[in-house]
Amino acid sequence: MASNRLNAALQVKSWTRARFALGASATVFVSEVESAVPGFPPLHTVVSFWDAERAHYHFKVFKPLAAVTEEDLPPAWYRAALAVPEGGPGCTCC
Repeated sequence: MASNRLNAALQVKSWTRARFALGASATVFVSEVESAVPGFPPLHTVVSFWDAERAHYHFKVFKPLAAVTEEDLPPAWYRAALAVPEGGPGCTCC
């Protein structure tokens, strides 16, 4: 099971690198998160990445890690909207 999660995380990282044209120096972090927030699915996937200029971006996919598909990732043109402002997102949901 751990192998399946690792493979799923590596696949999501690969799709994220390709989608947002991230180079080898970019950092990509993928995590499956359990949520107790009403209205959220019990498990969802969080993807954060830092580009070569160290700008931070993140997005959520409201599916368990193993269920995420490439089509679930935001489009490349949406990258600016995924930027995390300096000091954090400014909301409690992210």
